[in-house]
Amino acid sequence: MGTALVYDEEMTRYKLLWLDPDCEIERPERLTASHEALLKSGLATRCVSIPVRQATDAEILLIHSEEYLEAVKKTPHMTLQDLQVFTQHYGAVYFHPNSYHCATLAVGAALQLVDGVLTGTVRNGIALVRPPGHHSMRSAASGFCVFNNVAIAAKYAQQKYGVQRVLIVDWDIHHGQGVQYAFEDDPNVLYFSWHRYEHQKFWPELRESDYDSVGKDKGAGFNINVPWNKVGMQNSDYLAVFFHILLPVAYEFCPDLVLVCAGFDSAIGDPEGEMCATPDIFAHLTHLLMNLAGGKLCAVLEGGYNLTSLSQSVCATVQTLLGDPAPRPANLQSPSQSAVESIHCVRAAHRKYWSCLRHAPEAHHLEVSTKRIKREETDEKMKRGEAADSKDAITWPEPQKCSPPSVRTAVVLPKDVTCPDGCKRFNLSQENVSDDATLATLTALVGKMENEICNGLALVGDVSVAMASVAWHATALKQRVLVVCVGGTGILSHMPENGTTLTVHIKKEEPEELRCKHYIPVCLKSGFEDVSELAQATLSLLLPIAYEYDPGLVLLAQIPCTDRPSYSWWQQLVGLLLGLAQARMLVLMQEGYKALLGPTASSLTGTPAPSLGRLCAPPAETVEALDSLRRRLQVNWMLLRMSVQEHGGEDK
Repeated sequence: MGTALVYDEEMTRYKLLWLDPDCEIERPERLTASHEALLKSGLATRCVSIPVRQATDAEILLIHSEEYLEAVKKTPHMTLQDLQVFTQHYGAVYFHPNSYHCATLAVGAALQLVDGVLTGTVRNGIALVRPPGHHSMRSAASGFCVFNNVAIAAKYAQQKYGVQRVLIVDWDIHHGQGVQYAFEDDPNVLYFSWHRYEHQKFWPELRESDYDSVGKDKGAGFNINVPWNKVGMQNSDYLAVFFHILLPVAYEFCPDLVLVCAGFDSAIGDPEGEMCATPDIFAHLTHLLMNLAGGKLCAVLEGGYNLTSLSQSVCATVQTLLGDPAPRPANLQSPSQSAVESIHCVRAAHRKYWSCLRHAPEAHHLEVSTKRIKREETDEKMKRGEAADSKDAITWPEPQKCSPPSVRTAVVLPKDVTCPDGCKRFNLSQENVSDDATLATLTALVGKMENEICNGLALVGDVSVAMASVAWHATALKQRVLVVCVGGTGILSHMPENGTTLTVHIKKEEPEELRCKHYIPVCLKSGFEDVSELAQATLSLLLPIAYEYDPGLVLLAQIPCTDRPSYSWWQQLVGLLLGLAQARMLVLMQEGYKALLGPTASSLTGTPAPSLGRLCAPPAETVEALDSLRRRLQVNWMLLRMSVQEHGGEDK
């Protein structure tokens, strides 16, 4: 269905007209640089262009008061002095004679995107808008924001289309207090925000931006704040929050629509954020969200003030929305102590609201350590005669160029099996159909995954033999291989155990001892019948380990068993694993599993997986067994750490 790009140059036609150091970073070039980067990379031409329109008064009044709207409507007719006086009523914002017009276009652009996605005209998309919106409150402009674009879009989706559950993910570096206030008592909107906080020392300096502001009344539990209490957060910190907070809760919530407050001041080099997450990470964050809500995702631009990292991050996001492979998440480290503290506190604050967090440990005065570290860093700088907030020049490598191969999905199938839509049959020989010939075909297919083929799917006579053969062949080519084996019993034999292959075996058995770092048995207490247990094992165990391992090839094998996993979970698993290894993945299934061929091929070719539905709480012993395994594994796998005790002290 395509990816929408909503943009209009008209939104660049306002700017700061007087001297204000706090507001000078919000300038028209933010929008032009982002759009020009999409044009230069060829991404814009691959998108479906959707025209911008002005929002109506009725649409703006879904969130804002009539008094505030009428006041803003007067700004086009004000003198420069009147605009300055009007601006002083609010915080960290400015008005221009064209601000009101651009603000109505920004809201209208977000609504056009929602229309396109919810009518099925496009699958997903991004709206490049100015002014941003997530700080704007019912009766007040704030933080460069006039109208709350995403909050209005959420209300609009609820009222016009009857959308029952909306997930809003705010990865801007500032807390979107306007969105929080709009939905803090609404259990049908889950608002997630991470933001620079530094124990209430960073703008907007609100007590309610901390982790223990969870929502009010019926909305309690549906407001998730992840405070960053230190600068310099890296890719691993962002991913750890997704794996251990956002994704488990989001899958349990089961949204019908995902809205992203796409602020890129959380990227490296930004003067506001001072974080160290590279633009590539937004490709992965986007990919992980695209498996929710049947892929219905609308990203709306918020902040971002370093034009280089802003434009690179926008391109990374759009590439992923288009279905291109995400770059490899190289050099992931342990999440920082401060990030782990925040994760610990958030999980503790929400444990009574979400079954996936029910066994999270309590938080006991964890903020003391980061406050102490902050003081020590400041004192040390003062001793050296530096300003406490001095900034060094930061550089980062150019994002990887990930051009999609000419063939998205190649399939190795018996002659009597029809090739699925969107796939291309791959056979070395039409006559020789022996097992040896099939294995030769599979190794040849893997060899072409570097440039010609993105991923593959094969029906084979013996999955275990094929899996071992391909794994050994790939390691001989110096590739790091992640093998995810679903089903079967016992210990997998004949697999490489030399550190070049990591095998994760998901099966229905009693827990077994860990033999080595690179063979991980995930034993399900309830088997494959409990989708909640499968989801928890996937999100909080498999994905963190897989991302930290950073394979060059993923092998996903379905071993025959009496207790088969649900199609929806299997498709979710395929979709999530495509975020690894630049989507180089080979799926192996037994020839008798023909019914699973179509759904698997659909996921490999980029169709969003169906929803898992509202997840029920798995049995307590099931959760405890998975967490016990995670605690044993976190000694070797750092992205599994989610409590201060597991982190083991200050950052090295």
